[in-house]
Amino acid sequence: MSEIVDQAMRLFAERGYDGTTLQDVADAVGLSRPNLYNYVKSKEELLVAMVEATAQSAANSLRDVRQRTDLDSAEKLRMLVRTLVLRRAEQPEQFRTLDRSDQALPPEVAKKHLQVRRAVLREITAVLEEGVTAGLFRPVDVHITALSIIGMCNWVAWWFHPSPAHPAEPVAEQIADNAVAMVARDAGRTPDAPTPLGAVAMLQQDLDYLTRLLTLDNG
Repeated sequence: MSEIVDQAMRLFAERGYDGTTLQDVADAVGLSRPNLYNYVKSKEELLVAMVEATAQSAANSLRDVRQRTDLDSAEKLRMLVRTLVLRRAEQPEQFRTLDRSDQALPPEVAKKHLQVRRAVLREITAVLEEGVTAGLFRPVDVHITALSIIGMCNWVAWWFHPSPAHPAEPVAEQIADNAVAMVARDAGRTPDAPTPLGAVAMLQQDLDYLTRLLTLDNG
């Protein structure tokens, strides 16, 4: 079944969903069409398997990271982005196929794909919200920022071509660093505690600094 899904992904990426038949898939794996029916009954089943193998597994991995209690929000965001980038780099054909076939997907498959995409968005939004509340991230619009980060990760499937001389891991690390840099507060600008009093303490630091500057100017 794994080989069938892999070959279907390749064919969908090359020919499009509508341009691929079950006979094409059977030929690619060396099976007769009747024998292929022992594994799948329709192209829609192959698309469901693709959604589960790519998008759903990614959403599950992100949820596991988000629920960890041993990481702060910045570490979680870095790991979330790294996970997404590596998946896009390792399975580019699968992602590109689903992305390009989005409008042509059968209703039930499209519904499942949308649910999984929203799950990915929720996980990243939740970590951003957590970081803003903790004072580690600037008070950004978490929805827009999450979409920006997801777009940055997804685009890897289109432009990155891994090779022994150009592995995916450094790329994933760089993009993860970029994502954290998008939202991180400046050094020394994080509150000691994620409370209103912690925010007040930050404001007091700014007021003290302003007072110092005004004093120097008057002197």
